[in-house]
Amino acid sequence: MEFPDKRRVLEQLIESLAATLAHVTNAAEEIRKDATHEEAKPENDKDTSALEQSYLARGQALRAESMVEQLQLLRTFDLPKLRPDDVIQGGALIALEEGESTRCVFLAPYGGGTGLEVDGQLVTVVTPVSALGRALLGRHAGDDIDVKVRNTVRSYSVVKIA
Repeated sequence: MEFPDKRRVLEQLIESLAATLAHVTNAAEEIRKDATHEEAKPENDKDTSALEQSYLARGQALRAESMVEQLQLLRTFDLPKLRPDDVIQGGALIALEEGESTRCVFLAPYGGGTGLEVDGQLVTVVTPVSALGRALLGRHAGDDIDVKVRNTVRSYSVVKIA
């Protein structure tokens, strides 16, 4: 398996999270507007829809604030230059074999679950707090790992790192 350029993987992750941030920010603003609109005034003392909308808007705003911090960290993230025999750490690209299939994952501090297509290759972002991320940290090419997710154990072989 040939790896895509790691810098491009990181750049695409940043672009993807920035697009999500824009969506979250817009949603928070729309919800805030709806909650404060004159038609949102309670019809009686049991009508809490405006209050619920304001809670939702606040939650979206907090999510957006967190994403801003995540993006700032990713923009300054120092990608390690790993040799094939180094241990897996944050910023590693990893080729994993599961049965007959091979997949590429990128170990990043944020953006877990994001699928990226870079240089024609699908790359899945995993974080160190995920089950797979925890299992990969400190491993080497050639290691086998078992990962339990939702009462199912999946077995992987670490084929290559960069």
